[in-house]
Amino acid sequence: MKKILALVLAFAFIFSFAACTKEPTVSNAHAKKELVMATNAAFPPYEYKEGDSFKGIDIEIAEAIAEKLGMTLVIKDVEFGTIIGGVKTGKFDIGMAGMTVTEDRKVNVNFSKPYATGIQVVIVKEDCKYKSYEEFWSKFDEKGNPAEVAKGIKIGVQQDTTGDIYASDTLDNWGFTADNVICYKTGAEAVQALMTNKVMAVIIDNEPAKSFVKANKGLKIMDAAYTEEEYAIAVSKENTELLEKINKALDELTADGTIKKIIDKYIPAEEK
Repeated sequence: MKKILALVLAFAFIFSFAACTKEPTVSNAHAKKELVMATNAAFPPYEYKEGDSFKGIDIEIAEAIAEKLGMTLVIKDVEFGTIIGGVKTGKFDIGMAGMTVTEDRKVNVNFSKPYATGIQVVIVKEDCKYKSYEEFWSKFDEKGNPAEVAKGIKIGVQQDTTGDIYASDTLDNWGFTADNVICYKTGAEAVQALMTNKVMAVIIDNEPAKSFVKANKGLKIMDAAYTEEEYAIAVSKENTELLEKINKALDELTADGTIKKIIDKYIPAEEK
């Protein structure tokens, strides 16, 4: 009996010692020191690279958010189309890439409050025979909606971007249908296709469009905007705590003028 009691006491002591020496439990939200951001650094002035350094509006806003959260920003440069999936599975904490909130994307991730407004525009060659993108449709129905795409019209877009989503849509939604849209991995590739007459036009965000037109002689932006949108930060649906913290940080950075200062740095007032 004494031997059994001794064994019981010995095991009790072992478990007690293990409990005392076990590291205290810390929540993932507090233990994590890095904020991993997925982007596609080919979208100036929102994100781009200078040498080995990342630059742009999204980069600086993300850095400001990370500082508010007491975290270190880690940037992963990936293909645009992989960002949502990576955020959904937890591979990345956030996605920032001049990303518009759409119903399809909201199925897979949550979005923060908007932090910037984007405008989709149409780039064409200066000698383009069309004066407006509305001339890319040759027929309209009795309601005034497009009914047929003009012969020979091919639109270049960056794959999975808003330009791709809208341009590839059906005629009644003022799209050109997927058959008349050619997707490229980057906006630069789409613009190169325009320069070599593989497409008639490129639909892309206004700010990168300005950069591409400036860098490529013989291009212009059509006067009328194709569509307007708001940019936000993608966060996993499983990480509501992080989303709340990001929204709080965005509120503070908006209130103290930080976000406006960052945007004005890359987009001077006279260009807006």
